[in-house]
Amino acid sequence: MLSMLLISTLTFLISLIVMMISTILAKKNLLDREKNSPYECGFDPKESARIPFSLRFFLIAVIFLIFDVEITLLLPIASTLNFSNLFAWFSVSLIFLFILLFGLYYEWSQGALDWS
Repeated sequence: MLSMLLISTLTFLISLIVMMISTILAKKNLLDREKNSPYECGFDPKESARIPFSLRFFLIAVIFLIFDVEITLLLPIASTLNFSNLFAWFSVSLIFLFILLFGLYYEWSQGALDWS
């Protein structure tokens, strides 16, 4: 236990020392106007560097991430069946699935899943 504490402290101190040395030795000028501009060639930009993206695509991506997290929450439910009370496991699983299905129905009824 003491060796683990010693190793983790030593690792932390070495990384801290390396970060401090790199900060001291780095030759950066944060106030350089040309480097902060979207085009690093030295000319002032004529147009905005930001291009618009589809808000629908962003919404679908967020919904995908939400359901991806929900799947990771569903996976341990099957493995905990042998270690828990059957009634409690069944009721918690059913409530969780009901909440997920209700959210999916709500997104579907609001038109969030329609691409066109």
